[in-house]
Amino acid sequence: MAILTSLPEAVAELVGDGDAVALEGFTHLIPFAAGHEIVRQGRRDLELIRMTPDLLYDQMIGVGCARKLVFSYGGNPGVGSLHRFRDAIENDWPAPLEIEEHSHAGMANRYVAGAARLPMAVMRGYAGTDLARVGGTRVATVTCPFTGAELAAVPALNPDVAIVHAQEADREGNVQLWGIPGVQKEAVLAADRALVTVERIVDELEPRPGAVVIPGWAIDAVAAAPGGSRPSYSLGITGRDNDFYVEWDRLSRDREAFAAWMATNVTGAAVNG
Repeated sequence: MAILTSLPEAVAELVGDGDAVALEGFTHLIPFAAGHEIVRQGRRDLELIRMTPDLLYDQMIGVGCARKLVFSYGGNPGVGSLHRFRDAIENDWPAPLEIEEHSHAGMANRYVAGAARLPMAVMRGYAGTDLARVGGTRVATVTCPFTGAELAAVPALNPDVAIVHAQEADREGNVQLWGIPGVQKEAVLAADRALVTVERIVDELEPRPGAVVIPGWAIDAVAAAPGGSRPSYSLGITGRDNDFYVEWDRLSRDREAFAAWMATNVTGAAVNG
């Protein structure tokens, strides 16, 4: 069963240099607090995995945590580009960044295959796109032995560590999240190790329509992190800081402004570049 622990202790125990780390959450429940703790603990050479890299991965790339990014869309939602991501690709700052780009469907199917402990996922997709030829994408064509149909095959995703944020967990380590669903449960089941940060610890989970429950036996550690998804939101508990997403576009364009913000708000030390 999952242990209840502090966020610094959980990151120190579960995340190591060179790990493949998936921090998932779609639109809301983005695990910013956990990502910031990884930054503070100075992890390096990470393979960062996420269906929709946004501000959190922009920050982690910008301080030099990442060696590789596996993703299906990267941007500041509703605003524009991720400038630290762009700087890493265009100028190798603060370090070169390898990328592997997939479609949303490809990434989701890769997580599902990983959760099922299958070697690959087979799907209809990628036809008519250049993804198979650019961005380090691993995709192959297979023939269905039953129908003869030509299908796309993508390798399963099995991160070393999956980290997600949720609204609540009980004292046995069972987690419940609700709102817009992402691939949180698939990422947790696909990973070798799993950490969930939550807004609150409760004595008993109260069933909610449409909620996803991740059982404690699938999780290594649960850490209370109130407000842990800000500036995104946790439906029903915290709100989205829309102004910050707009402000990030301004300050992240400049390396010095970015470094100063990270030093003040996350790391407590300047970014080397």
